[in-house]
Amino acid sequence: MNLFEKEAFVTKASEEFENQSPENLLRLAVESFPKLTLACSFGAEDVVLVDMLQKINPNVDIFYLDTNVHFADTYETRDRLEQHYGKKFVQVLPKLTLEEQAQQFGDELWKNNPNQCCGIRKVDPLTDVLKNYDAWITGIRRDQAPTRANAKKVEYDVKFGLIKFNPLASWTSEDVWNYIRANDVIYNPLHDKNYPSIGCEHCTRPVAAGEDPRAGRWADSDKVECGLHPTEA
Repeated sequence: MNLFEKEAFVTKASEEFENQSPENLLRLAVESFPKLTLACSFGAEDVVLVDMLQKINPNVDIFYLDTNVHFADTYETRDRLEQHYGKKFVQVLPKLTLEEQAQQFGDELWKNNPNQCCGIRKVDPLTDVLKNYDAWITGIRRDQAPTRANAKKVEYDVKFGLIKFNPLASWTSEDVWNYIRANDVIYNPLHDKNYPSIGCEHCTRPVAAGEDPRAGRWADSDKVECGLHPTEA
């Protein structure tokens, strides 16, 4: 598809599938883009999409950004999902090891400059892996944060130059957990320990009662997003 065709596809699909099920949108993605991938962070939304996608087409690539500083529970969730579905997820690593990063930029970069740390360990690797695909699937929901409130079910991702599918954009957290319970989906046990949003171990804390679900992410800074998704106010 050229840019004009991509924009036409996005306009038509985002309107047509706004009120349809996530599964129907995933089928459209699978049928329309042979070079398709799902980004998985092993949070609640992403394990729902893994389960749906395995039922629709188990051959679609699923990748994860391995920052080398995920929680042990996150890596264990990956292992359990791989065993359950009989599928190996694509590991995407940063160019720098933690030791190399510390040598170049100092210890605990995630504390001193979280934006730079996310750039090295998340954004740059994502940019590299998405060059292999024409479309990607994410677990973004509109009610997760004000920066995601305007997310469409289908978008043209200007940052990476490909089609982006957000099948759960209109779902609530309750919808996600209803699906997990109804389908007995494997999920990250950190969710049971007051971690509604799970990132790297150094930058994520439990959320207290009444706090915003993403309050535990980069809690000691004004940072609100990794930089993987454009800010949408």
